Amino acid sequence: MKVHSELKGNELQPAYMKPTKARFGILILLFFITAINYIDRASVSIVAPAIQSSLQLNPALLGLIFSAFSWTYTAMQIPGGFILDKFGSKVTYGISLITWSIFTGLQAFANSFAFLFGCRLFIGITESPAFPANNRIVTTWFPRRERAFATGVYTAGEYVGLAFATPLLFWIMTTFDWRTVFITAGALGIIFAFFWYKYYHEPKEHPKVNEDELELIRQGEGLTVASQEKLKWADFAALLKYRKLIGLYIGQFSVASTLFFFLTWFPTYLAEAKNMAFLKVGFAASLPYIAAFFGVLFGGYVSDWLLKKGVSVNVARKLPVVVGLLLTSTIVLANFTTSIPLVLTILSIASFAQGLSNISWTMLSEVAPKEMVGLAGGVFNFFANLSGIITPLIIGLIVSVTGSYNGGILFVSLVALGGALSYIFIVGKIERIQLKP
Repeated sequence: MKVHSELKGNELQPAYMKPTKARFGILILLFFITAINYIDRASVSIVAPAIQSSLQLNPALLGLIFSAFSWTYTAMQIPGGFILDKFGSKVTYGISLITWSIFTGLQAFANSFAFLFGCRLFIGITESPAFPANNRIVTTWFPRRERAFATGVYTAGEYVGLAFATPLLFWIMTTFDWRTVFITAGALGIIFAFFWYKYYHEPKEHPKVNEDELELIRQGEGLTVASQEKLKWADFAALLKYRKLIGLYIGQFSVASTLFFFLTWFPTYLAEAKNMAFLKVGFAASLPYIAAFFGVLFGGYVSDWLLKKGVSVNVARKLPVVVGLLLTSTIVLANFTTSIPLVLTILSIASFAQGLSNISWTMLSEVAPKEMVGLAGGVFNFFANLSGIITPLIIGLIVSVTGSYNGGILFVSLVALGGALSYIFIVGKIERIQLKP
């Protein structure tokens, strides 16, 4: 806190200025834009049973539709990181929001597998800068001791949006049709773009931030001034040579694998494997998202609380993620019961645990070289979204070959267990990588 002077009576006396809280306004924007992001990317899973019937898709083709988003989303993570570091968060994220919303709406006009598949590919391209931008903004705006909380809040936007939107979109589908779902989801993003451009600013340019808040961010290792260094493809290679980053990449693949099961196959799993009616699926499918919401907030709170209590960054950042992944692996227990309430309980626990482990972005913000925060976020998200390609495809193939979802659930469980082992045995000390002496 800085001391300023002000005139009282005839004497000049010190006045203590408190840091402003402009960063929390930025965090609210991230929460809502992330919620919209996940509503748009997951809307296809909500209408999947209806699309499967309307377009006559078998499970393998439906798996291709589910994975198409991640093909281009994953491929664009590295170029997206370069674009983000070159043009900044406000412009990149704003254009991304508008374009992915347009392609979400265009899915309403799909009359074939090819048209819908193409739309999903373009949504993957246009959404690609989103999470690298989230990471860049949190690293820019928040001191270290608040980053797990900030990461938890915007990540919670994924689950809050889906928890509230899933029953509503199922109702829209049963009341109108599946095409109206895509139009509704796309329109939401177009409307929010206005608020993004009006209210997002970098720290130095924000009209409501004072010098004390900027100093608070700087002292907490926040990057109040984004790096302007020119990046090269050699920098991408540099990010692949550090053991701790490789361990984080493997771990994030595992964290995301469970999430992609819920984002893609979960509603269809309830409808086909458990014979639930569409409207009931809508409400049942929202339960794991609610559980994940509490999981990610709890994980962020615990991580920051441990740090404030003097626990090492290494333990404070890793513990919620490792515990979350180990608990996520219990999803395999759903294979051993036919009770729908028990299945929903098991899956909700697994989703809570997935949310708990989803603060793994916080670790990246602690170790990424400050010259390449955007690019490092792109590489991190690249590996995470490989699971978005692999998981839906493997589950679709297993269902096509075996006629059962049990093998798919087992796959998700084993991947989560592998992620926990990566954080325990491969990721080393959590500290920022220094590229230059």
